[in-house]
Amino acid sequence: MKKTLLAAALAAVAATGAAAAPEKYVLDASHSQILFDYNHLGYSTTYGLFSGFEGEIMFDQEDPANSSVSVSMPLSMMFTGWQARFDHFMTKDFFDATDDETISFTSTGIEVTGDNTAKITGDLTLNGVTKPVVLDAKLNQAGEHPMAKKPWAGFDATTRILRTDYNLGQFAPFVSDEVNIKISVEAMKADS
Repeated sequence: MKKTLLAAALAAVAATGAAAAPEKYVLDASHSQILFDYNHLGYSTTYGLFSGFEGEIMFDQEDPANSSVSVSMPLSMMFTGWQARFDHFMTKDFFDATDDETISFTSTGIEVTGDNTAKITGDLTLNGVTKPVVLDAKLNQAGEHPMAKKPWAGFDATTRILRTDYNLGQFAPFVSDEVNIKISVEAMKADS
């Protein structure tokens, strides 16, 4: 009898002490943006934006290093603020893109650097080229959304890439080879 009680107690402790698995969160497309900028001939900073894209985060609040992220978006969703610039980006000078061309990012590792910060390493596929990048990420908040009444999380991240790494180096270095990227996303826990 004592052995049975001890076995039951150990099983209960093991069950409560077991690490929770990552939970699936999907991006809130209406509140997720990727902003990019680059220097134009030393005269100005030019900006562009992606919004309305899809992706998912496997979020482990107890062990953030066990989390992952995957995002993709059509290149055609890029907003430059000037149609002629967008049209030029789609030519052979840059992307030589079709309507179904996509950009994607898939994490390959997460290094927790602080209470709410991490470096997210992943593969960025852009213009048919895949290269590793590191995002400096920050968890803004995680908890119950006050209106949706379900678990929600918000993250910001930054990185910098070189256009020439992705065969997009037209006019470099006069138009900056470096492109700064700022990301801000919200994600909701996926329905079971």
